[in-house]
Amino acid sequence: MTLRSLRETTSLAGNAFFASIMFYLLLSLFTFFPPQTSPTVEWLSPTTHDFGDIRQGKPVSVEFKFKNTGEAPMTIDNVRTTCGCTSPDWDQEVIPPGGDGLIKIEFSAKKPGYFYKKITVFFSTQRKGEKLYIEGYVE
Repeated sequence: MTLRSLRETTSLAGNAFFASIMFYLLLSLFTFFPPQTSPTVEWLSPTTHDFGDIRQGKPVSVEFKFKNTGEAPMTIDNVRTTCGCTSPDWDQEVIPPGGDGLIKIEFSAKKPGYFYKKITVFFSTQRKGEKLYIEGYVE
C-alpha cells in the first residue's frame, strides 16, 4: 500500500465517520426536541376567576369553558390542583374538532385570608398543560 492510497482511505473513512456522527446528532435533536404544535384549545371564559369575598366552610365553584380548535378529536387527560381544597370535575367524553368542553372547579376554604390557586389542565392534543387560576378572600 502506498502512502497516497493510505491517505485516500483514511480521508474516506474520516468523511464517513463525520457523516454518521452528524446523522445521529440531528436524529437525537429531533427526538429530544420535537416540533412544537400550536395550542388546540381556545378558552371561552376567562382563565382566572375571582370569587371575591367568600365564607369559610362554604364551598364555591366556577366553570371554565373551552373549544377544541384543532383538527383532531381531543380528551382531557388530567386536571391537577395545588391543594386538597380545590376539586376538579371535567368532561370525560371525546371532544370533536369545533366542539366545546367544560371543567368545573370547586373550592372549599379551610382557613381565612387571601387565596390564589393554580389548576393545570392536560389535553390529549397538547404536551404542555393549560393553566387556570382561582382567587378570592375567605372571611
